[in-house]
Amino acid sequence: MFAILLAISIGAVFAVQTAINAQLRKFVISPFLASMISFVVGVVFLFLTIIISGSPLGIPLDLFLTQPIYIWLGGICGAIALTTNILLFPKLGSVQTSIIPILGMTLMSMIIDNYGWFNSIHYSFGLSRIVGVFLVLVGVFLAVAIQGMKTKSHTDPSQTAQKNLLNLWFWRVVGMMAGMLMAIQIAINGQLGKVLQSSTHAALISFFVGAITLIMIVGVMDRSYTNIKEPIKQAAPWWIWLGGVLGGSYVLINIYLVDQIGNGQTVILTLFGQIAGSLMVEQFGLFNSLKNRIKPIQIFGLIVIIAGVFLIRLF
Repeated sequence: MFAILLAISIGAVFAVQTAINAQLRKFVISPFLASMISFVVGVVFLFLTIIISGSPLGIPLDLFLTQPIYIWLGGICGAIALTTNILLFPKLGSVQTSIIPILGMTLMSMIIDNYGWFNSIHYSFGLSRIVGVFLVLVGVFLAVAIQGMKTKSHTDPSQTAQKNLLNLWFWRVVGMMAGMLMAIQIAINGQLGKVLQSSTHAALISFFVGAITLIMIVGVMDRSYTNIKEPIKQAAPWWIWLGGVLGGSYVLINIYLVDQIGNGQTVILTLFGQIAGSLMVEQFGLFNSLKNRIKPIQIFGLIVIIAGVFLIRLF
């Protein structure tokens, strides 16, 4: 029972992390800089966690020569996905920013499983998985598309309105692609964890690579790191810096849960918590996010998504 509650809670924490990082962006302006801060904080958190646990930090050098290069690059996928979520949050809101990537993650994870990419365990397409994907698509339609259709029917059918709707769907597609990157990251980090025989070390490497990637991106895109001081100058709330800690905690607790209740149940319960957390953030406008009342049709759609993911991951 404790593991179940912990899985749901850490899933909700992931949704909170997205809301916090979106608020951090308001102070530092750049989504790349906001992502960089989150990753750097995550690296420090995971580094201290390993030190406190007494585990050695060293990695055998021969692994860099014997393992494929992609195994070290999962953090790049994570960096892109996190930055995309920060961009999506003010445009789509908490709920859509959570569920649209789930669609992309589900589809890509099935493709990875079917072809055994990144040395993952091979799982062929089956009837339950096909039904699961169908339910996920229906759930996304109920939670997202119907709401968009209602909005369209009550607005002026002008060229501007159509352009706004097209722009909305553009960001939804971007969100789905971010979810695909998250699925790739999970598969790569899973293989890295096996090679290092430590999921915690794999998480640290993933965060470190992501942090380095974002430091370079900020240097190229923003050409300045000075805005990192803006949250301090503007007396931002203390919790604005905690996105990386929550992200690191999410990874570590998932490692514990997989050993306790298995990968399938961990995924289902954390996704449930993530969706529930996004509902609370948007319903109550938590962490200074846009407050938007959740409709019953959206809740039903989310339940259908969970049912679809359940069929895909457990059967």
